[in-house]
Amino acid sequence: MTRILLVEDDEILSEMITEYLSERDYNITACIDAKTALDLAYEQKFDILILDVKIPKGDGFSLLSSLRKADVTTPAIFTTSLNTIEDLEVGYKSGCDDYLKKPYELKELLLRIKNLLRRNFSHTNDDFIEIADGFRFHIDSKTVQKDGENVNISNKESELLALFLQNKNKLLTKEIIYDKIWGYDEEPSEQSLRVYIRTLRQILGKDSIINKRGDGYIYV
Repeated sequence: MTRILLVEDDEILSEMITEYLSERDYNITACIDAKTALDLAYEQKFDILILDVKIPKGDGFSLLSSLRKADVTTPAIFTTSLNTIEDLEVGYKSGCDDYLKKPYELKELLLRIKNLLRRNFSHTNDDFIEIADGFRFHIDSKTVQKDGENVNISNKESELLALFLQNKNKLLTKEIIYDKIWGYDEEPSEQSLRVYIRTLRQILGKDSIINKRGDGYIYV
């Protein structure tokens, strides 16, 4: 399931966005200030950041700039009533991927979220991407289908599959995988990782994930 960090100090709007996106199978973590958002972004893995600019204990521009300097590359959308060219320039320089002016329709926000998710998966133009013979991966829900039927895999296996798809032909060290797949308060397990890799090889093909002993794994 796609995880979204929502930073919005208008509680009514925050509740509306959370309800709207939750009904569409997005996992929403909401907060109202920059400090809490910074802590959450460091401690947890998110797929999309939705950041209001005018927020307590800081501002959205500075928040995202700090995250980018810390190598947090999660796609980010600014939502704000600031709409001058200068504001846009500051927003994009701070590292945002999209800029949505208030007021906006919730459906437009949803479309922009989907666009960023697609962009992160090799510019596909569909909600599904083909990953193997008969197998498809749904970008939003991170579910796998075989000939149109859902395949039963765990949340961590689907997260790991998404990570491999986003980093094809790149070495993913165990440390990177542990950081991305296991939660802040979870203890990574090498034995569990091996089980997840075995499951994904059954889907992608036994030679699709190469084990670089002592280094990590490469999806080819």
